[in-house]
Amino acid sequence: MALKINEYCVACGWCQMVCKNGAIREGDFMQYKIDPERCTECVGWYEEPRCIQICFLSAIEPDSTHKETHEQLLAKWEKLHPGKVPQVM
Repeated sequence: MALKINEYCVACGWCQMVCKNGAIREGDFMQYKIDPERCTECVGWYEEPRCIQICFLSAIEPDSTHKETHEQLLAKWEKLHPGKVPQVM
């Protein structure tokens, strides 16, 4: 499932810097947003989502409206990065 940023976000930008899929962008009202079409929960790059690891305010959480299996997330990663080999399966 994709991730989302909750109301605790203070727009520090750390999550955006670690997102290798370019899924995190500045949103409205000093809060960042995660594009569910680009979020793979770091499948293909890391074992765990880097944005969750780096957020000191716990402002990133699962988005239950975008449920996906590991296989679906990996397929999305492969579409976003054609020709690349996943670093972590």
